[in-house]
Amino acid sequence: MVEVKGLTKKYDGHTAVNDISFTLLPGKIYGLLGPNGAGKSTTMNMMTGYIAPSGGTVEIDGHDIYKEAKAAKRQIGYLPENPPVYQDMSVHEYLMFVAELKGVKKEERLLAVESVMEDTGVLDVADKLIRTLSKGYKQRVGFAAAIVNDPSVIILDEPTVGLDPKQIIEFRELIRQLGEEHIILLSSHILSEISAVCDHVFIINGGRLIVDDAVENLDSYAGGDMQLSITVKGDGEAAAEVLRGLAGIKEVSVEDSEDEQTKRIIVKAEATDENLTEQVSLALMEQRIPILGMQEQKDSLEQIFLEVTEEDNELAEDAAGEAISEDEDAEADSLEDDSMDETSAETESIETESTETVSENQTVSVGEIETDDENGKAGEEA
Repeated sequence: MVEVKGLTKKYDGHTAVNDISFTLLPGKIYGLLGPNGAGKSTTMNMMTGYIAPSGGTVEIDGHDIYKEAKAAKRQIGYLPENPPVYQDMSVHEYLMFVAELKGVKKEERLLAVESVMEDTGVLDVADKLIRTLSKGYKQRVGFAAAIVNDPSVIILDEPTVGLDPKQIIEFRELIRQLGEEHIILLSSHILSEISAVCDHVFIINGGRLIVDDAVENLDSYAGGDMQLSITVKGDGEAAAEVLRGLAGIKEVSVEDSEDEQTKRIIVKAEATDENLTEQVSLALMEQRIPILGMQEQKDSLEQIFLEVTEEDNELAEDAAGEAISEDEDAEADSLEDDSMDETSAETESIETESTETVSENQTVSVGEIETDDENGKAGEEA
C-alpha cells in the first residue's frame, strides 16, 4: 500500500504541489491526469524520493520514503518521462547492471533480465548499444529497468511516448497483467489510454487534487445535460417537432444518415430526467414514427477533464478575486484609519496652538490690569 499525506512542494514562493493526499492499493491501476504544469511529474518525483518535499509524507508498504529510503525504494519501479539510460551500454549490459544495483540476487539476475526483455519486447535488440535505438525502444528499455526487480509499486510518467500503435497496444496489455498483482500509477496526456487501462483516476489542477474517484464514476463530474442519439425512419423534422414539445428537452437537432430513408436525431435534455428514454419512445410511437435505434451518449474523458479543470480554474479565479477584494477593503480601512488619525492629530495640534494663544492673551491682560492698579495706587498717594 502507498499512502501520500499532505504532500507539498514550493519553489521560490510558487506552490507546485499543494497539500495532496491519496492512497494506492494493490491490484489496481491508477491514472494521474492534469494539464501541463499541474504538478504531476513533481508529485511522482517526490513519491519516488527523487526530490524532497516542502511538506507531507509518502509511505511505501509502511516505509517512509525519506526516513527509510533504502527499504522504501526497493519496492518502487519508476519510469520517468525521459528514461535515464546509459547510451554506450548494450541493452543486456544495462539491464544486468540495473538488476545488480536493485539488489537482484546474482543467481537470479540473468533469468530476471531475460524475462523483462521478453515482456517489454526488447529481446531482438539485446546486444545493440542503447544510443542506436529509436525513442520507442529506449522507452521500453527504461520500462524493463523499472520492473527488473519485480517491485510492488510501479510508477510510470508518460510511458507510451514514442511508441507506435502496435507497441502501445502491447504495452497496455503488459500494464493490465502487472496491475493484477502490483500497484501501478501512470500519468498520460492520452486520456483514452487512462480510460482503457485504469481503475481509478486522480486529476490535479494548479497543484491541487480536484478529483479522486473510480473511472466508472467520472460521468457524475460531467455537465448537467443528457444526450440521446435516435435513428428514425421517415420525416426527421416531424419527429424532432414531436420531441421539442416534451418536458425537460433543451435542444433537438436533425442529422442526415447514410440511408436516405432514415434520419438521426440528437436530443439534449436535463440529466435529472431519468425517464427520458421512455418519454421519447412513447411520444414517437404515438405519432407512429418508427424508431430504428436509440443510444445514450456519454461525455468522453476528454470532455469531463476539460469541464472539471475549467470549473476549478473559475473557482480559483473567484477565490483570488475575493481575496484581492478583501485586501483592498482592508487597505481602504487602513487608509481611512490613518486619515482619521492624521485629522485627529491636526485637530489636537490646532487646539493646542489655540490654547497657547489664549494663555498668552490672558497673561497680557493680567499684566495690563496689574499696571493699571499700580498707576491708580500711585495717583491716590499723590
